Amino acid sequence: MTHKELEDYLLEFPNAWLDFPFGEGTSVYKVGHKETGQGKLFAIIADGSKPLRVSLKCDPLLAENLREKYESVVPGYHLNKKHWNTIICTGQLTDDEIKDLARLSYNLVSGSA
Repeated sequence: MTHKELEDYLLEFPNAWLDFPFGEGTSVYKVGHKETGQGKLFAIIADGSKPLRVSLKCDPLLAENLREKYESVVPGYHLNKKHWNTIICTGQLTDDEIKDLARLSYNLVSGSA
């Protein structure tokens, strides 16, 4: 999956938008009110990372299980390690699995879970 493919998917969620609060090089996807700048982040992509790296919020038990099962799933980089995973998109997880985890992250952050 490319950065663009994942970005297109993330921006399909209701009230999702792209922001750069940490500067260029880190794409932050938020849910909330873009007009006011108020939003909660649900995904972070390290721009230009090869392989692609995306950080997603996760249920703590599932987060731990994924880390044990896949070497390409690690504790969230610069995030709360209990609730966030960084996924290194090496092919260990399918595109559909990554999309499912992105949807879960969105739902947890937006209160839709």
